[in-house]
Amino acid sequence: MNRRLTFAIAAVAALSASGCAYNETLGRNQFLIVDDSALTQQSEAAWAEALRTQRTSTDAAANARIRRVGARIVEAAGLGDRTWDYALFVDQTPNAFVLPSGKIGVTTGLLSLVRNDDQLATVLGHEVGHVVARHAAERYSTSAATSVVLGGVQSAAGDYGKAAGAIGGLGAQLGVLLPFSRNHELEADRLGVDYLQRAGYRPSEAVALWRLMAEQRQGSTPEFASTHPSDASRIAALEQYIASKGWS
Repeated sequence: MNRRLTFAIAAVAALSASGCAYNETLGRNQFLIVDDSALTQQSEAAWAEALRTQRTSTDAAANARIRRVGARIVEAAGLGDRTWDYALFVDQTPNAFVLPSGKIGVTTGLLSLVRNDDQLATVLGHEVGHVVARHAAERYSTSAATSVVLGGVQSAAGDYGKAAGAIGGLGAQLGVLLPFSRNHELEADRLGVDYLQRAGYRPSEAVALWRLMAEQRQGSTPEFASTHPSDASRIAALEQYIASKGWS
């Protein structure tokens, strides 16, 4: 049993050594055992499923607005050479998401919340930032490596494997996966501000947007157990970053 656990840990160590890559945009190393192209099939399937199961808005002006602002952002991010698809989903919850294959979804709730194109550019810049930063591939790689270790723990624990797996899973989630996700969100915030400023939008509106989001939020999850930074942490980080750049 100990040999199984040792093998699992050794396997992850080998993956870590072989999967380390430097991301110049982020200025740090990333653990990547898959690349974005390997996630394209899943991304396309997820996008098709979202379009099939969720209602999309036919508001021509609203859809054109998203595409117009989105085009300026992806050009500023250096990704204008690929095809991007956008969809406006009918949902009152303010939200947006991105898939590494170049798909961006925005809800009608978000579009009604933002007060100007600068704030919409903040959201789209954040989503494009995830793509540039290769966060999807990094998160997938981290999750896969964590699963290998937890599988080894369960094998080594015998009759107690199920309990050990549950406890280990919670520990891994709170200690590794969720904090890492929060770091991704803050990185995407910074990249998004870079892109919206480069595209001619006002960086200060990024802070204004997150203040709006904080005001409309009904409840909150403690930051230590959330995949996103708290609103206060996010706003403070953005204010500091924008000030360091001398932007307004």
